Amino acid sequence: MATTQRDLTIHDTVRMEPPVPVRAATAAWFLAVGAGVAESVLGVIGALAGSMAWPALVAQIAFRAIVYGGVFVVIDRYFRLGRNWSRHLLAVLLGVIGMATLIVGPIHWLVSNGDFDAIDVSADFVAFAMIRSIHVMAVITGVVLMYQPDANRWFKRS
Repeated sequence: MATTQRDLTIHDTVRMEPPVPVRAATAAWFLAVGAGVAESVLGVIGALAGSMAWPALVAQIAFRAIVYGGVFVVIDRYFRLGRNWSRHLLAVLLGVIGMATLIVGPIHWLVSNGDFDAIDVSADFVAFAMIRSIHVMAVITGVVLMYQPDANRWFKRS
């Protein structure tokens, strides 16, 4: 019976796995990107039902595709592998700017009107609210996890 095991040589590399907080933060960031894509899909469906001009809709879709695609690459190719700059980039782009875009609308509505009786609790509203809640929680979770002590050691090791 032949075995498939072999001894490591000088030419083999041993790849360290990221610590649990980094793996969990990676999952949280991918969840945040997925929630952003889902929100965009709901927005496109709403825009198609409304009277949004086609060029504006296509521009929005293109912009979001570039942003989500770029963030996905940063998470997958750099953050997950421990590039420290990617952690700070995600903290600023998603943790600060992205979070601001997620909460400005609801806060503005609450401050200016805040009439909960005026909310049309339709299936669209519930779906959007659930996805937005998941999106916000994923961003908060990603930021908190990527600055845990084990994550700090992972990102500063090189």
